[in-house]
Amino acid sequence: MDEAGKRPSKIEEMTEKKTFRPKRAMILAAGLGKRMRPLTATTPKPLVEVAGKALIDRSLDRLVDAGVETAVVNVHWLADLVEVHLARRSSPKIEISDERGALLETGGGIVRALDKLGPDPFLLFNSDSFWIEGSRPNLEVMFEAWDESRMEALLMLASTVETVGYAGPGDFVMERDGLLARREERKVAPFVYAGTALLHPRLFEGAPEGAFSLNMLFDKAIEADRLYGVRMDGLWLHVGTPDAIAKAETKIRESAA
Repeated sequence: MDEAGKRPSKIEEMTEKKTFRPKRAMILAAGLGKRMRPLTATTPKPLVEVAGKALIDRSLDRLVDAGVETAVVNVHWLADLVEVHLARRSSPKIEISDERGALLETGGGIVRALDKLGPDPFLLFNSDSFWIEGSRPNLEVMFEAWDESRMEALLMLASTVETVGYAGPGDFVMERDGLLARREERKVAPFVYAGTALLHPRLFEGAPEGAFSLNMLFDKAIEADRLYGVRMDGLWLHVGTPDAIAKAETKIRESAA
């Protein structure tokens, strides 16, 4: 309550809320890129170009626009090529999480990098997808929606039927307040995880050592009612196969027309 004993209105509470802006991010770039072969026989998937720009640079440019200062990038397959490419960038600052010795999957890779990511919530990007913005910058929407008191993770979600390069049954159903639940078996879910998330380091408390999927921790957060999502505005482009490159390039040309 204020000095006069009045309870702040909902609008006043929203106005007073300070938007969280992460300064660090992680880009998952250590995968083998098997579905992208034969391109990835000699080129790591993060360096595959779409419309003249490497996939990983699309992620890094997005982070710069959002004010992220440091990006941790994990490397494994053709790691030297990824490191040489990243050394050419002046921003954001790049820190390498080396997985040459063993591929740790999505969850294990983040656990390996936690010391570099620090104690605050951080952004996570998959390096094989990006999006064409809609009317509002999607990362800004995520930052505004973040609520550390309720969330362990906040996922960017795309409509299952409004994507490029994705043909699966979806991942999640979402309540009006953003709370997420898994798709039921043999059913189609309205939303697919778009490969971008805001994660609190406490999500990884008690996580196993070695290789494991981040999905295991998403399920743990669901059980605690602490996994949330926001629907992205725009078009999600998943570039997981050679065929998807041409489809993504077509959509990029159409959006620029």
